[in-house]
Amino acid sequence: MLDSLASGLTLVATPLAIGLTFLGVMFGLMVGALPGLGPLMGIILLLPVAIGLPPVAAMGFLIAIFIGGSCGGSISAILLRIPGTPLAAATLFDGYPMAQKGRAADAIGIAISASALGGLFGGVVLILFAPLLAGFASGFAPPEYTALAITGLIAIAVVSDGSVLKGLMTGVLGLLVATIGTDEFSTGYRFTFGAYQMLDGFHIVAIVVGLFAVSEMAFQVTRPGLCDKPEISIARPGFRSVLITLRHWFNLLRSSAIGAFFGSLPGAGGVISSFCAYAVAKAAAKPHEPYGDGAEGGVVAAESANNATVGGTLIPSLALGIPGDASSAVLIGALLILGYFPGPTLFEQQPEIVGGVFLVYMISNVFLFIAGILATPLFVYVLRIRKSYLVPTVLLLCVIGTFALQASVFDLWVMLGFGLLGILLRSANYPLAPLVIGVILGPLLENNLRRSLLISREGYWIFLDRPVSATLLAINVLLIAGAVWFAMRRRSRSKSDTESANN
Repeated sequence: MLDSLASGLTLVATPLAIGLTFLGVMFGLMVGALPGLGPLMGIILLLPVAIGLPPVAAMGFLIAIFIGGSCGGSISAILLRIPGTPLAAATLFDGYPMAQKGRAADAIGIAISASALGGLFGGVVLILFAPLLAGFASGFAPPEYTALAITGLIAIAVVSDGSVLKGLMTGVLGLLVATIGTDEFSTGYRFTFGAYQMLDGFHIVAIVVGLFAVSEMAFQVTRPGLCDKPEISIARPGFRSVLITLRHWFNLLRSSAIGAFFGSLPGAGGVISSFCAYAVAKAAAKPHEPYGDGAEGGVVAAESANNATVGGTLIPSLALGIPGDASSAVLIGALLILGYFPGPTLFEQQPEIVGGVFLVYMISNVFLFIAGILATPLFVYVLRIRKSYLVPTVLLLCVIGTFALQASVFDLWVMLGFGLLGILLRSANYPLAPLVIGVILGPLLENNLRRSLLISREGYWIFLDRPVSATLLAINVLLIAGAVWFAMRRRSRSKSDTESANN
């Protein structure tokens, strides 16, 4: 690993990579602070720009947006009581009361410091465990990769918002979308309907931009306050906030560990980790600590956990090619577009790329602290932008970025089509993330499934004959069974509550 970091340093130590990483953090903080956008939207908007850059600079740019966006939501949560992203929902429990008591600058400073320190903790976990996981997976054959792809898809479908069935349905829809184009085995055309533009399938950027960005802007238009201009006082946090954060060092380490753990589980994500870390911190708090009424430890717990989640999320993404959430799925898509395939082969054949990604991740968290403290007044000004100006600007960027991919009008139609699909799915409370992950995992699942059956002389028994694939399939069964059991228990509880209310 030290050799990888040393070789990656030569790719990182360039003005382009360093400058783009800093710009990525700044842009991530801005889109995170704006309610309705967030890190995923930021990655999507600038993905077309990144794919024309050198690989480490491009990934550093996108990862920096991920890190900055994961923290930026705390600014609006503290000042407006509106989380800029779902990741910051737990932060407002104590961050907003601190602002009401005249400590808005301290609350923002603590949030930024805890996010940066939690992100560095997640980076250490990433550097230590990603190579180990990749080394373990280096012995995987097609049956193991097949079972692993199924596990990633089921895991994120199970923990998605809404019902498990809806998550699985959108995941399967993503798998179907992934089959469009030329079959790699037979070179036949599938579901192209004679259109030559579809021979290579749909571009992942056009899918993601339409599904998330276009549908989100459509929903923003329908919400109240489109033309309102928020009036917010300027908050100027200081560097002393890191000292306040370090007073809660045990809470910081515990919450960062929780965030890294949940991040490494496909589908868990920062929302679960931040609420879990907050609940643990509140349960362990001393009686005089005012959790829910402006406790510093509440902000530390929520923010350190959600940024440590980023490092944990990149572990299965880089080591196995299994995205932990929608943002990491887009990062994997970017890596594939750049010509690099995440997984054990990436660690074996391009260690300098892996080392470079690790280093830009760590540098991004350092920049997060510096930029967050110094540029918070700028982000407060950004919060004053009316949504009526913001929505058309974002849509224009979507159109320009998607068209710039291949100078193709067809990509714009794909973007629009998936935008309409995203609106329909969100209206019916279907999660969108499983669809994107299904598109990413589709080729991995299909190709390895067919290779496994070609190798096997006993049909599907090859997946049960091999211990690792059999274990992964058993985990899949347990995940589905557990999700069904919880759903039935929730339904019976709500039914009993309704009957007791009627009586």
